[in-house]
Parts: sequence; C-alpha cells; structure tokens
Amino acid sequence: MNYLSKKVKIIEKILNFLYPNPINSLYYINEYTLLIAIILTSKSKEKKVNEITKHLFQKIKTPKDAAKISIKNIKNIIKSIGLYNKKSKNIYELSIILIKKYNEIVPKNILKLKSLPGVGHKTASVFLSNVSNYPVFPVDTHIHRMMYRWELSNGKNVKKTEEDAKRIFRKSNWKKLHLQIIFYAKKYSPSKKWDCKKDIIYQEFLKNNLFKRLD
Repeated sequence: MNYLSKKVKIIEKILNFLYPNPINSLYYINEYTLLIAIILTSKSKEKKVNEITKHLFQKIKTPKDAAKISIKNIKNIIKSIGLYNKKSKNIYELSIILIKKYNEIVPKNILKLKSLPGVGHKTASVFLSNVSNYPVFPVDTHIHRMMYRWELSNGKNVKKTEEDAKRIFRKSNWKKLHLQIIFYAKKYSPSKKWDCKKDIIYQEFLKNNLFKRLD
C-alpha cells in the first residue's frame, strides 16, 4: 500500500467510525428552501442561518412566495447575517427566474444552477450533493483546511483542492466525505485554537510517518 492509499484508508476508517451516516444540518423544507439556506451560509455561521431560516421559511416556501414579498421584507428578516443586502436581492431575483424559466423547480444541472443570482460553483455543488447523484465534491473552508493539513493538496486555492479531492477519493464516497470532513474539521481540527494532540487523524498520520513536510 502506497503513501496516499494509507492516508485515505486512515481518513475513511476514522470518519466512518465517527460519522457513519452524516446528514446535512441546515434547516430547510424543500429543494427551493435548501438552495436559499445554502446561499445564506456564505460568510455566515450555519447556526445563525438556521435561526433565521426557521422564521424566513414560514413566509417563503416557494419562489412565488418570494415574488410576493418585497426585497425589503426579505432583508428585514435576514439582516442579522453577513451580506444581507446582496443575499436578499439574489433570493428575490432567482425566485423570479425560477418562476419564469423553470416552472418553480430548481434545476439539477450545474450550469443552469450557476446562472442563477447568488449561486456560485460551491453553492451549486452543495445543492447537487444533497439532492442528486451528480458527481460533485463541494469544498468549503473546512475541507480546504483539512486537505492542506493532511498534505493532500497544496492549499493554493479551492479549485485545486477540489481537483485533488476528486482525484484522491473514490467518486462513490464524495457525497458522504463532504459532510464527514466538515463535521470532523469543526470538532477535531478547527482553524483557531487547534490542538493537534486532539486531532485523531493528524495523530494517526504522525504515528505512521505519513507527513512529508515534517521530514
């Protein structure tokens, strides 16, 4: 077994033990509200987004609901999170497009998704990872950090990290790993106040001499 295979085996074994059946912790009601919730998480904590969406989704459950309510009203509901001006405008505008072009149904095509206001590559990938078998491996700041810490990517940019993750891990595991790595990173390997002695995977790599940068 080569160096890379050993790392992957350790990562998957530990993550499968800790998080055998990971479930998205975002609050949503349907595919439309899931897309809105993912958009709202940009530059915002998931916990805060879940607090807001429990109120927001009482008023907005479909694109037509959003079309009836003004951007100002959306803004008032979400104003306690980052980028609320831009996000409220995007929510309203993408809802209008979904009504006019897609019969209120969120498309499951990554290019069509990315053409919607406020939907970038990561948002589209996270959405598809949750609602389809489309082969995506969304990379957020947590996965980006872990891939660098595990010496599986050079950390230069998210695009390169995503390419490396797709090359290293089996496609059938992408959906599961996306959530597993995020949950693990938050609990065991945070960006701030990281204690490497409590980082189970990091310690396993040390024990098995799987770090090149430490040579």
